[in-house]
Parts: sequence; C-alpha cells; structure tokens
Amino acid sequence: MTTVASTARRVAPGASRGPRSATVPVVVRMDPMARPSILLGVVPASPVESAPSSVTPERAEELEAERLLCERARGGDRRALADLLRKYGPILYRSVLLPRLGGEAVAQDALADTYVRVVERFAQFEWRGCGVYPWLRVVAMRLALDMLRVRRRESLFEPDDLERAIDQAERDLDAGLDVELCEKRDREASKQKLDAALMRINARYALAIRMRVLDERSREEAAEALGVTVSTLDVVLHRALKALKKALGGESEEAT
Repeated sequence: MTTVASTARRVAPGASRGPRSATVPVVVRMDPMARPSILLGVVPASPVESAPSSVTPERAEELEAERLLCERARGGDRRALADLLRKYGPILYRSVLLPRLGGEAVAQDALADTYVRVVERFAQFEWRGCGVYPWLRVVAMRLALDMLRVRRRESLFEPDDLERAIDQAERDLDAGLDVELCEKRDREASKQKLDAALMRINARYALAIRMRVLDERSREEAAEALGVTVSTLDVVLHRALKALKKALGGESEEAT
C-alpha cells in the first residue's frame, strides 16, 4: 500500500504565513487500486459505475455524521478537520490531482497545498446536503490549475481544460452532486483525454497500455495477446509510454 504522508505545515502559494497557518497533520493511505506510480497519473476505473439514484439510510447517516464533523471543524476543532481530510485526501489525490498534474511528486505537493488552503478557508465552507467533498474538489482543482500555469509538464490536461473542469465542478457543487458522481465524472474526463492520446500513437503500443495499465492484465496475458515474450512486452510497454508522453506533448510516434 502506498502512503502519501502529507501535512498542512507547508504554505500554499498566496497563503499567509502568520498564525492562521495552523498545522493539521494528515497521513493519507492510498488505496492499492489507485496505483499512482503508473502512466502519468491515469488510474484504472473504479468498479463503481454509477451512484445510487436516492440517498440510502446508511448514506444519510454518514452525511449527518459528516455534517457534525464539519460543524466542529468550522468551530476550530483541528482533529475533526483532519478526519475529513484523511477521508477524502486519497480521492482528491487519485481522481483530481494525479490525472491532471501527471506525476506523483507534483500531485503530492498539490495535495499538501490543498490541505493548507482548506485549513485557512474552512470557515467559509457552507454545508450542503451532498457533503464536503464537492467543495474540497473545487479547492483542489484550483490548486492544480495554479500549478499547471507555472509548470509545463506532460499531462492529460491543459490549463484551459482545467478551467472548464472547475466551472463544471462549481456547477456540480451548486447542484449537490454526491462524492461518487463527482469521482465518476473525473474518471470519465481522464479516460476521454487518455483515449484521445492513445489514438495518436501506434496501435500496438496503445494495446499494450490498455492491457497492462488500464485493464491491469498480467504481463503473461498481455504478452500472449501481443504474441511476444514477457521480456519483449516490457520493452514494448516502455516504448509505448514514451510514445504516449510525446503524444501528450502534441507529437505522434510510430513503433520502431
């Protein structure tokens, strides 16, 4: 299990460095399914394909508990705020930050900066029936946009893409979308971007990426499907990822 040890001790760009930059240490333990080390932040789709059409009694109880946590956090309870960040940090990391920023290190920095901004601005949060995650999602997207504007990286998303995503995320917040629907929308946006990039590279390379990274098939299965040895598959996949990076940068590459 990958652990992202993040703490709100760092100061986000534009944040004050005075006493309000209080610390909320949070250790985010990543779900193994997130697999953040692979493919520029693109993660396999979750088995959850749609959110329930109505709030179940269990979800209603969970939301009420979350509402009480938010009240405590707004009242200055740092432990309550840490509990909220611990719960939603992994989702922000794998669904919002990693796909849009394209690398583990920069996504971890963005997550830490998100924590700082949340600590400083949580008093502005207003409870809505959908919970706190949609608001956290907007905060994280704005941090990612700031980082994209100052860092030129190989990423699925350009600043213009993220500006549109923020507009949509704010509409989602106003509409009261639940965390599952928000996460599903982020997965779909990443998948669309990735599909477009895969269309620009050699079909054999694209197949290798789909089987090993997206479908998480074993090396043996993927090698058999491509008609190569396992060691050759590793070479093909390495070249495929290099080709994908070039495609994300606006170039195309054929297999050699």
